[in-house]
Amino acid sequence: MSENQNKGQLVIIGGAEEKNGDAPILREFVRRAGGVKANIVIMTAATELPREVGAKYIEVFERLGASEVRIIDTETREDASSSTALEAIHRATGIFFTGGDQARITSILKNTEIDAAIHKKHSEGAVVAGTSAGAAVMPDKMIVEGDSQTSARLEIVEMGPGLGFLPGVVIDQHFSERGRLGRLITALVQEPVVLGFGIDENTAIVVSDGQIEVFGEGSVTIVDESEGTYNNMDQILKDEPLAVCGVKLHILPHGHKFDLKTRQPILDNKTSVSGRSKV
Repeated sequence: MSENQNKGQLVIIGGAEEKNGDAPILREFVRRAGGVKANIVIMTAATELPREVGAKYIEVFERLGASEVRIIDTETREDASSSTALEAIHRATGIFFTGGDQARITSILKNTEIDAAIHKKHSEGAVVAGTSAGAAVMPDKMIVEGDSQTSARLEIVEMGPGLGFLPGVVIDQHFSERGRLGRLITALVQEPVVLGFGIDENTAIVVSDGQIEVFGEGSVTIVDESEGTYNNMDQILKDEPLAVCGVKLHILPHGHKFDLKTRQPILDNKTSVSGRSKV
């Protein structure tokens, strides 16, 4: 998995992030997008309530000190070529995708002028963030929908194209709260990728320079299938249980890091399983 060192950072949130009080995850996004000089655009394509949802994020980002915040509401693909919206993205230092329905984001924005403009800004250093549905669209292949709290079966996940900001992985959100390990493993086995990230609510991963750092009150579950020894995907019908053997599982709380290139947690100065610090 290659990472362009010149790209901006990604802030990928598992949903239900704190918006009142200290709002630590949204605070971190604003800080990384430029702090009091941040120019933020809020992408509301995922929601059917763009004004209400957008207004809440405007309130939070302005309270945290961003210099300029505005909503880009795209209800149709025709809206995705708006000169006003394109100019706002051109000036943005931070671009934030709200929650809602991830299929709405891709059906309205993918392969449009706005899509291209956001990717260009990200390649130039702008921070791109997304929560819930806005997190799901970050890979090149995303979970469109699927069943929670169930064992792995091919029928429980529908996959589709994402926006491709973090290619080569699968992301799931509201993870432990909705019991989504079965659907993340199913998605991972169906796609030609080896890493799956399950992000809890009020928790985020920040992707920067080929590494991931976890922020927030929950954890990130990482499933690594790169050394998987067996699955029965080619032998079962879609409603039959999926067998998967030899995968690795990492669970990383706040402050822990993960290297995308080596596919290993970064455990410098952390405590080993035995309770002794590694030397």
